[in-house]
Amino acid sequence: MVMKASLQLRVGTQLTMTPQLQQAIALLQLSTLDLRQEIQQALDANPLLEQEDEFGEETTQETPETEWEESIPQELATDSEWSDTYQDMAAGGSGEGPDFERQATGQSLQGHLLWQLAMTDTSPRDHAIAESLIDALDANGYLTQPLNDIREGLKAQGLDGLSQREVENVLLRVQQFEPTGVFARDLRECLLLQLAALADDTPLLMQARRLVRQFLEALGKNDLRLLKRRLSLDDEQLDDVVRLIRSLDPRPGSAFGATNQSYITPDLVVRHDQEGWHLELNPEALPKLRVQPDYASLIKRADKSQDNQFLKEHLQEARWLIKSLSSRNDTLLRVGREIIARQIGFLERGEEAMKPLILADIAEAVEMHESTISRVTTQKYIHTPRGVFELKYFFSSQVSGQDGGDSHSSTAIRARLKKLIQDETPGKPLSDSHLVTLLEANGINVARRTVAKYREAMGIPSSSERRRLR
Repeated sequence: MVMKASLQLRVGTQLTMTPQLQQAIALLQLSTLDLRQEIQQALDANPLLEQEDEFGEETTQETPETEWEESIPQELATDSEWSDTYQDMAAGGSGEGPDFERQATGQSLQGHLLWQLAMTDTSPRDHAIAESLIDALDANGYLTQPLNDIREGLKAQGLDGLSQREVENVLLRVQQFEPTGVFARDLRECLLLQLAALADDTPLLMQARRLVRQFLEALGKNDLRLLKRRLSLDDEQLDDVVRLIRSLDPRPGSAFGATNQSYITPDLVVRHDQEGWHLELNPEALPKLRVQPDYASLIKRADKSQDNQFLKEHLQEARWLIKSLSSRNDTLLRVGREIIARQIGFLERGEEAMKPLILADIAEAVEMHESTISRVTTQKYIHTPRGVFELKYFFSSQVSGQDGGDSHSSTAIRARLKKLIQDETPGKPLSDSHLVTLLEANGINVARRTVAKYREAMGIPSSSERRRLR
């Protein structure tokens, strides 16, 4: 057998992620707090980098020897798995949209629940009760302190006339928070809360609820014969029920780390004047960096000494970081301005004027990849006259109106539902079916099941429970 050598020419394209671009993408995804830590580490390690007194445009003093300067793209539209290269910076944020049950990296359970409470419309009285309930949770998300003790503690703090029913009412609302199963007082209630959140058409859901409610001890003892007889199930059905129960999380709060709470520093600030709405970077969010001019002036082009090479490398790193931060700020401003331009109604009239918005809409408008928009809007906050919000708050799904009419965002529908329930006659609470009819009269065509889902997500009890609690 004779082997013949051959030469083949293949044409192809390949995306190469330079270290500069990887660093820029990494910085784009970091929250303000994490980015400050990265900047401080760079300042400690790089003598060619220094911090100015105020934040703003960098005024780097350049030397004639700029031939080693590396350029960085102005737009970060590249989607890439950069975390393998920058492991230390990957912990700063998640790549895609917020998953409430897995958003706990660097955040305590109490902090996560307080954030949800801030996004919920509650009276000052109910807000104080909810905060006490949150403080009473253990690391697994269980409410170990008796409600009567919580009530007595609140009364001692000046909440006069507080009844047990009021505390129980607020407990029902916060039990709708994520992760599902928090605020349970025992394992049985924790599992039942999670089963209640499943779709009604989940196979054998009714049997699973009954098992947890009545025969949880028998399951713990693995008494399958008793379970089959009491639940009227065959072997296969019982296996499916047990598998469903075991898929639940008995410790819903354990995914969250116990970290110290800190105040949010918004990345962007929106303000209004006679000329309209304006969005700008928060001058207090990040420090202003520049190249240290004294050290930069010492660099010589032809000098091959170790000290000169050391200065060259650190000058290059300093410029990369400054350019990456500048690109991050430009991208953040472009995305923020596009979001605000589409949500002027929210700024002027509130949640009921929120428009449907998805990542693809902004990505197309600013000519970037959706993954870049996701990075920009994750753990980035904006200060508005209506409060401080994460940029992802302005995104919501679309619900079409009747006969192809105007579409509405899910956020606006929830706000409309909340207003209808607040304005209802105390003795005659509106049922979900009646709420559907009232929404249809306003051109919002949604199913009763959707109304129930939105109502439960806002922690609002059903009409029968509202009548009983009143």
